[in-house]
Amino acid sequence: MTCIYRWFVVIVMIGISSDVGAQDAAARKKDKAAKPHEKLDLHLDVEYAKANDLSLKLDIYTPKASSEFARPCIVWIHGGGWQNGNKSSGLARLGKWIASGEYVGASVGYRLTDKASWPAQIHDCKAAIRYLRSNAKEFGIDPDRIGVWGGSAGGHLVSLLGTSGDIVELEGSLGTTRVSSRVSCVVDYCGPSDFMRFSLDSPKLNEPGQPVYKLLGGPMSEKMDLAKQASPVSYVSKDDPPFLIVHGTADPLVPIDQANSFHQRQLEAGMQSTYIKMQGGGHGIGGDEIESRVKAFFDRELLRREIAVSDASILVQPK
Repeated sequence: MTCIYRWFVVIVMIGISSDVGAQDAAARKKDKAAKPHEKLDLHLDVEYAKANDLSLKLDIYTPKASSEFARPCIVWIHGGGWQNGNKSSGLARLGKWIASGEYVGASVGYRLTDKASWPAQIHDCKAAIRYLRSNAKEFGIDPDRIGVWGGSAGGHLVSLLGTSGDIVELEGSLGTTRVSSRVSCVVDYCGPSDFMRFSLDSPKLNEPGQPVYKLLGGPMSEKMDLAKQASPVSYVSKDDPPFLIVHGTADPLVPIDQANSFHQRQLEAGMQSTYIKMQGGGHGIGGDEIESRVKAFFDRELLRREIAVSDASILVQPK
């Protein structure tokens, strides 16, 4: 009986241990998921400028961990065809990187086309960069290390930030104008780079009620000056910052020829440009492999680490 009792106790203890182990594993998983945001201070709805009576805002994410040195800043600019989307998407993109303590992050809200047509959108984004640079000390930002990242319409806007750092007509007069809107590096996910090609590549986007038509405030045939002004390819020059361009080969909205020609123009100008094709990829970009390369790119350009960034194509697995 004593032997049987001992085996019973052992079996019960094993069962309890297994339950506790499973509970601990679940708790660790939950803790791991919660930790990134717990390591951040969120400064939400920070007004960076006013356009007439409209308050323009951005979100800023800073690590709770202190640092004796100013940190580089990664700025996310959302997509949505210049007519949808909002800055809340930035936290999911940047949160885990800010939680590492190596970066400050920001996400920009800009006027959509129901509020204003071009060039309001780039005026807003440049005003946001100037605000971050002017208030760098308050948020622990190194004003000389600001990188930008965006997708689709956001990819277009970050590309224009990268190529038009010295174009006065695109600066606007919102907020502070005492500092530069130049950026240190750019990650462009499937952004349009040449609006003048849309009439051939994607004519439907230029029909009434469609994104390009709404952005330019009318048909491209009547807005060619604005189309050229809005095109990042118009301003490519040797002194532009390093670019990482990512584009899906099967993108149905922004044809990959836009990325091909943009990258080629950059190389011809003597720029540093890395181009990654997502083989079989559509208009949305994601996945662990491409995010690891984006992280390597920012670490190289903003943390100044000796890191190689592969430009090998990435095969997108069908869903």
